[in-house]
Amino acid sequence: MKEYQILGNKIQMASFITEINDPNKTINMIQDVSSRCNNGNCTIQIINAQGIAGEKHLLQAIYQALKAFDRGENISKDLGLEICVRASFQRQISRALQILGIKKGENSVYVLVINGDNQVLSQIMEILGKNHEEVFEVDTNINTLKNIYKVNDKEIAAAGNIERVMIERTALLSLEI
Repeated sequence: MKEYQILGNKIQMASFITEINDPNKTINMIQDVSSRCNNGNCTIQIINAQGIAGEKHLLQAIYQALKAFDRGENISKDLGLEICVRASFQRQISRALQILGIKKGENSVYVLVINGDNQVLSQIMEILGKNHEEVFEVDTNINTLKNIYKVNDKEIAAAGNIERVMIERTALLSLEI
């Protein structure tokens, strides 16, 4: 698990490769952990790693979501969903969840915990299994990201790499709203 401080918030980030038989049941179990975490004052969000272009992309989305809440410019009332909206640069929550939501079957996922307590990771591991740090190191298939986000080779060349394109688009969404 990795830990950060962003705008005064404790951010914990873990990664898993997990088999999900019932996405709704898994989400409900995560929400139950979240409601008991830090007296209900924490957010836990599970994100499909397939739609993320690296750790910096995710950290930028977290930063933008927290700033949106600070400014009252959030699209969602839920911080976890706001992170999904920002990471996928979508204005519609349903579209963001189509891109970053978990699916039935094997999933590589990031789990984000904002302002959580020390017991959270062990509770999440009971649901998702062993923490797999290699998800952080795996280069997401560039063609998958190009297809999901309609990124072209010129845009990648101009930015330097796909991760920078994703970070730029995440920041641009804040300017558009």
